Amino acid sequence: MPKVMKEVDAVIIGLGWTGGILAKELAEAGLKVVALERGAMRTPAADFSVPMIRDELRFTSRNEMGQNVARDTLTVRNNPSQEALPMRRLGSFIPGEGAGGAGLHWNGQTWRWTDMELRIRTMYEERYGKKYIPADMTIQDWGVTYDELEPYYERFEYTAGVSGKAGNLRGKIQPGGNPFEAPRQRDYPLPPLNQSLACEMFTDAAKNAGYHPFPRPTANASRTYTNPDGATLSACQYCGFCERFGCEANAKGSPLTTVIPIALRNPNVELRTHSWVTRINKAADGKRVTGVTYINTLNGEEIEQPAAIVVLCAFVLNNVHLMLTSAIGKPYDPVSQTGVVGKNYCYQTAAGATLFFEGRNFNPFMSTGGLNVTVDDFYTNWAFDRAQYGYVGGSHIFGGMFHGRPIAYRPMPADTPQWGSEWKAASAKWYNSAMSINASGSVMANRYNYLDLDPTYRNVFGQPLMRMTFDYKPNEHKVGQHAAQAINDLAKTMNPTLMNPATARTDPWSVVPYQSTHNTGGTVMGTNPSNSVVNKYGQSWDCHNLFVTGAGLFSHNSAYNPTGPVGALAYWTVDAIKKQYLKKQGPLVSA
Repeated sequence: MPKVMKEVDAVIIGLGWTGGILAKELAEAGLKVVALERGAMRTPAADFSVPMIRDELRFTSRNEMGQNVARDTLTVRNNPSQEALPMRRLGSFIPGEGAGGAGLHWNGQTWRWTDMELRIRTMYEERYGKKYIPADMTIQDWGVTYDELEPYYERFEYTAGVSGKAGNLRGKIQPGGNPFEAPRQRDYPLPPLNQSLACEMFTDAAKNAGYHPFPRPTANASRTYTNPDGATLSACQYCGFCERFGCEANAKGSPLTTVIPIALRNPNVELRTHSWVTRINKAADGKRVTGVTYINTLNGEEIEQPAAIVVLCAFVLNNVHLMLTSAIGKPYDPVSQTGVVGKNYCYQTAAGATLFFEGRNFNPFMSTGGLNVTVDDFYTNWAFDRAQYGYVGGSHIFGGMFHGRPIAYRPMPADTPQWGSEWKAASAKWYNSAMSINASGSVMANRYNYLDLDPTYRNVFGQPLMRMTFDYKPNEHKVGQHAAQAINDLAKTMNPTLMNPATARTDPWSVVPYQSTHNTGGTVMGTNPSNSVVNKYGQSWDCHNLFVTGAGLFSHNSAYNPTGPVGALAYWTVDAIKKQYLKKQGPLVSA
């Protein structure tokens, strides 16, 4: 029998960005909060100090900040006719584990998703007609609008210390920003990062091509900054150790430097690390949840934590898995297209070219994860006609540097041998003389891309692993082909000495090479229980005191990184809990 703890007002599963936001806000509202984190606690002073944090083998090759797949992983296949096999190593994406989650090793790139995402089906049907959207493409409106989320986007940007330049300030286009973005009430809290040579060259080429380049918004502080909660960030040092690493300078906006320490200073918050939640417990009538059951992974003890409110704040895939293993909501079936849990899983697509310039010195070691210049002419620009290419969605194109780390960064012409003296010579010659132009592309939901429970494989606790069925569809092939052509056309105008051209991802998707940690869907939000797991506030249609956060709420995947709307929706949800749910507990939206 599990050990039963005293009931609390709220239990939060996972202490990353969303868990930190919910814990801080609910505790300040007077609620007693228990946060359950299945990994260990971390602190920047102890865990991100130099030289330890600059260990590429430890954090890049061995993914120390990632989920331990020896204890829990997922199985993967491209289509329902295949047998799914376990992901034995982290590859395509890196779910975080430990306090701070994936918010520790992210690059910081922070975007606002607009009504082009939130009202995607309505906007495409109004412009192109209902027949334009393929029958198997299961995109849908989210039930919330950009105008509703705009104050929450701003709140997250000011919490995370985002550096950038507004392009649309209260309806007026601003020079130097993204002219296609939706209106914002305030500029970013910090000016853009200093631009590198690669950024400057890309900017000139993009302008000459008639595009509208702007510095990418990113949660890397361009100067010392104190956020509205009193958390202080130092200025970015452009060290090049950003993605996959904690920040040695305390300059990257992360939950461990912002919301989590503030939450933990509040006596209303108790953090329990090494606490692996195995089940969300339901009341006898199935209309409420009563708390959670978890395992203390240090000693194997099973513990039951009753709670008046349960909030799922784990990584998107783990949230879906917990809903499935707890039998909350009907699992999605791609054949009948019934059920909702696991529906609309999406990943992301991309394309990229490497440009080599003899005589140029880019100094790639002086960079950071978000140091790029972007053109949005093929994405948020709603005047761009997708019909000429026959796809839904699009891509944004960017140029610059991410890092120049000595193990991972090896730009070489495509015909270079993979080893030996020629490889060594090319590595030395081109390390300082190459730059990249990349595109990040959207992925639309498809009825045959989904998540469910694997019938064969189980995790360390005997639970079925989650099974991922995913592949790029013709829509994504078209997005990638257009993006690759646009990259190559732009790159050629820069007259590189050599170039590895961009190509579209049209082969079957593989979970092996790293691509991005941008997983979405599975617990989608929507307008009614027949098409979604939660309502516009992240509240479960099935159990009114269960709330879900994170990118699992998204009904498709944007060309943009997901953290901006993840943070905004977390603030939106916790405001709904504080201002509406606590006053009258029950459904916040009529089914």
